[in-house]
Amino acid sequence: METTDRATEGDPLKRGEDGAETGTAPSATELKKKSCKEVLGFAKLTHWRTAVFFLSLFLCLTIVFAFSFIIPCPVRPQYQVSWNRTFSDAATYDFLAIEAASDDKVLDVLFVVKMREGSQNNTCADAGLPSPCVFVFAVDGTDGETLWERPLHPEFHWAQSVDKHSGEIKWQQPQPAGLRSTVPVLSVPDLDGDKVDDVALVASDNTQTQLVFLSGKTGAQIGATVTLDSTKTPQHLLHCTKDGSHYVLLQKDTGLYGLALWRIAAMAKAGMGASLKKDKLWERNASASTGLVPIYESDSLKKVFKIQGTEESDDDPSNLLLVSGRKVSVVDGKNLQLLWSFNTSSVLSEPSFGHFDKDELLDVVVEEDIGNYTKRIVILDGKSGGVLWQVKLLASLNAPGPASIHTTNSFSIFVFWGMMPTETNSSVSLTSDRRSYMLHPLYSQVLLESSNVIDHIITFKATLLERGRHAAYFLLTGPGIEGDEGTVLLSKRKLKQDVPDSKVLRIGSGGSTETNEDIKEAFNRLRFRDW
Repeated sequence: METTDRATEGDPLKRGEDGAETGTAPSATELKKKSCKEVLGFAKLTHWRTAVFFLSLFLCLTIVFAFSFIIPCPVRPQYQVSWNRTFSDAATYDFLAIEAASDDKVLDVLFVVKMREGSQNNTCADAGLPSPCVFVFAVDGTDGETLWERPLHPEFHWAQSVDKHSGEIKWQQPQPAGLRSTVPVLSVPDLDGDKVDDVALVASDNTQTQLVFLSGKTGAQIGATVTLDSTKTPQHLLHCTKDGSHYVLLQKDTGLYGLALWRIAAMAKAGMGASLKKDKLWERNASASTGLVPIYESDSLKKVFKIQGTEESDDDPSNLLLVSGRKVSVVDGKNLQLLWSFNTSSVLSEPSFGHFDKDELLDVVVEEDIGNYTKRIVILDGKSGGVLWQVKLLASLNAPGPASIHTTNSFSIFVFWGMMPTETNSSVSLTSDRRSYMLHPLYSQVLLESSNVIDHIITFKATLLERGRHAAYFLLTGPGIEGDEGTVLLSKRKLKQDVPDSKVLRIGSGGSTETNEDIKEAFNRLRFRDW
């Protein structure tokens, strides 16, 4: 056969030095070496992948182990559904504050008792004070145990700052000469530049109102005492407008007026109010001579309240509820426009606020005296002032005002006190003839009646002790006359605790088709939340 250098179809292609294909095939040894290198490289890659996998698995297990065993899971505080604190030979006052005095995320209770010895073997004599003295108590909201107690001088009439977490007195200031009395305490923005909000103390009588600014950090007086025009009542409020300007609301014989905080600060010390914001809308209506801004004209104005339940902010200031002789009115906190008025007789207690319907506007609960020892409880629509719900009760002596707690269903549970007329044969209600009632807006023809308190009630408060849960109410009872000694009792009860033993009352003409068990189960299923 002829020999040729050209590659045939049967010869493998091979390349020359110049990269051209040649017919020389690789040898078996070369193929074996090449295959071993490829396998060895793949094997090394596989080992690396395996190492990375096990390393990742080890890290994951380490993290799981750390979170499971080393880092403890948060433990929710275990609270008692009810507890009582009893103080013998003591007197108490209308003061009950719900604050976070500990770090367990459950609110606690602060109140004041006048006695000779505290619960932790603290005596007035040990503190160098006359006996009896005043004890400020902070008790744990979960079980009622004392967190701290602080004895104070019984005749101290002016300003003291007490740390709510420890009871330590941060500062105190004696009453200046010439200042008649002090009732309202207003928290105001920082005026002295120490980055701590300051305090305004207001002293009023029937002729004039005096105002003193104190440093929130040290208690030192800032500037001079400011004397304002004659006012009718010492009950003043601090209102923040839409533009972030603060006004002190002054009640006068002719109605309600606002005076800018920056004006008052400038009267106390020249240039001190320069950093405070000014509201163009309000100042447009201010008097050129006095600086007063008219808000509501009435010659029978009694009280003014902020509509509580939502936090006041620069974008959404609180509306104002005004109670006059025979009228309840709401004024827009932004533009001072009258939103609505409701004609009523004498209002018996401080109005409260809650959601009866689901329009996201707070409704108003008013107790009015309709004569013959009878009161009418009316829930007014927050938008229009129209009547949403009402009931008549005997006006029991020493009955607290209405209250409400919000639920996750966008409505509130309402609590009020009194006596159903059908529950007694007398038109005159005795002190012991007093019941508490709960209203569920979805079952408005039914009331849940409970009777578990017969002592003289000093103050009552319903609230959430824990964010989004733990609805409860507190009762502070004691002697009927303030300052008299006797047995003082602070009690806490979970709101649902009274449901099983409560009596289901059918009211109204429509009635309710649900059974008593269905009504109680509806209350038991409630879940509560903040406003």
